[in-house]
Amino acid sequence: MPVIDVRNLVKEYAGKRAVDGLTFAVEQGEVYGLLGENGAGKSTTIEVLEGHRTRTSGDVTVLGEDPGEASRAFRDRSGIVLQSSGIETQFTVREVLRLYGDCYRRRRAVDECIELIGLSESADKRVETLSGGQKRRLDLALGIVGFPELLFLDEPTTGFDPAARRNSWDLIRSLCDGGTTVVLTSHYLDEVEHLADRVGMIVRGRLVAEGTPGTLTAMSGVTTIRFELPDGMAVDDAVGTAR
Repeated sequence: MPVIDVRNLVKEYAGKRAVDGLTFAVEQGEVYGLLGENGAGKSTTIEVLEGHRTRTSGDVTVLGEDPGEASRAFRDRSGIVLQSSGIETQFTVREVLRLYGDCYRRRRAVDECIELIGLSESADKRVETLSGGQKRRLDLALGIVGFPELLFLDEPTTGFDPAARRNSWDLIRSLCDGGTTVVLTSHYLDEVEHLADRVGMIVRGRLVAEGTPGTLTAMSGVTTIRFELPDGMAVDDAVGTAR
């Protein structure tokens, strides 16, 4: 049985469809990437899967449950890294992890989480003093503190420096090696190519292509670039400028 099974998912806002009949499945231990431009419906889809947004219609099963009627056990088995979070800024990194970790029956040691996400030197600093990238690492730590079976990552490495991004990729892959299933959205194509086993492309709320990163790249074909010339400039002038 898939960890996530979505059939004909629809989400409407004031009669307009943000998600328009999505159907896909995610298997255990898989990293499934959802790609699409801003407004394509990625975040709405993930929010429905997390149980944070009510769907208009369709059938959705996550970890064997309907996320719209999620039990306490469902919350205990899943981890979430949102695009932005409302972490209490007056707490230290260590205090925040201890506080949120207490919400789970089974949880990682605070020092283990801090080491995994590379914040050992900032463990006793207040959240308000952290850089944007460090706060994003803390978000990731909060997502894994409860040993999730299923981890939702919505743009998880935004603001990371290259080394931190690579370290986070290694961490995500190690989680999957241990059986964790991951649903990922990202605007970094190299991140998707490195992490995702399969990718679903969403355009205007619809799934238009699905497959491995290599398969979808091979399907891309010829790239067409369109542009408008400034008034009074000829094509030959533009070509000469580009050269």
